[in-house]
Amino acid sequence: MIQFFIDLFGAAQGWLFEHAVEPFMFVSGLGEFTEEAFEGTEWFLIGLVELAALYLVLRPLEALIPVHALSDKRARWNDFIYTLVHRLGLFSIAIFFTLDPLMDHIAGLLRLEGVHPFNLESLLPAMPPLASFLLYLVVLDFCDYWFHRAQHHFNWWWGLHSLHHSQRDMNLWSDNRNHLLDDLLRDIVMAIVALAIGVPPGQFVLLVSVSRVLQSLQHANVRIHFGRIGERLLVSPRYHRTHHAIGVGHESAGKGTLGGCNFGVLLPVWDLLFRTARFDKEFAHTGVRDQLERKGDDGATIAGRNYGRGFWQQQWFGLKRMVEFARKGAA
Repeated sequence: MIQFFIDLFGAAQGWLFEHAVEPFMFVSGLGEFTEEAFEGTEWFLIGLVELAALYLVLRPLEALIPVHALSDKRARWNDFIYTLVHRLGLFSIAIFFTLDPLMDHIAGLLRLEGVHPFNLESLLPAMPPLASFLLYLVVLDFCDYWFHRAQHHFNWWWGLHSLHHSQRDMNLWSDNRNHLLDDLLRDIVMAIVALAIGVPPGQFVLLVSVSRVLQSLQHANVRIHFGRIGERLLVSPRYHRTHHAIGVGHESAGKGTLGGCNFGVLLPVWDLLFRTARFDKEFAHTGVRDQLERKGDDGATIAGRNYGRGFWQQQWFGLKRMVEFARKGAA
């Protein structure tokens, strides 16, 4: 059965590339990039399958067991635009024509110098494919944990990453609500790590897809948790919602400074090991503290920070926050 779907996907990729992508590449004078375009077609189809699966599975769950009713449905549509841009659109195309060729070039230079990337599978040559996949997943998730903590540690970086946390109506599309520069930095780091440990290209595609689907579940507006044991094995919607909680997930306890909890991207084990885990039983309200109105020293009401309504406004405000926070701190 699995092989049937693999063959079906391969046939769809070949047909789409032959009848649409390849002709466009030659007409537009980009024939030298046909190899990258073929890989891009694979990523496009994977993103399309992910979108369909998420909508068919998570969207009904959000209607049946929501954490709360959405107060701003336009915000969900805006998050959907982010998902289209990241999984099907211009951001992915930019990565294929810049980052992927760069990584291939670096790998080629290393081979010419006799330097071969360390391959985790070489530790156990008889390792089954599933075991090697899980091993790579754990290593990449460990790196993702520390990358995520860095986003919450450095003022300038929090200026970018806070866009992701500013969604007050978190939903299944909110995973991709990120600043483009923030996502570019993550893709560069994860590509370097994958190259350094020798992740096969075919496995890397599957690793990224599995991670994206699970992160979409984590952000969904669903009243779901995995129980006392399960919450410590895999990041659940409730566990990750605590990370997005106002004044909790992005602040040190009682200090109002950068920090937070529940940084694990897929596995809570890193939070447990490095004492950043918090297992709250309630489903918290999400957002960033400075979005809320507050009272000044003179008793006057101060409006909350505006994180922007539309895609481009949010991107621009993110750059402004990055500069502002780098200069005088985010607290």
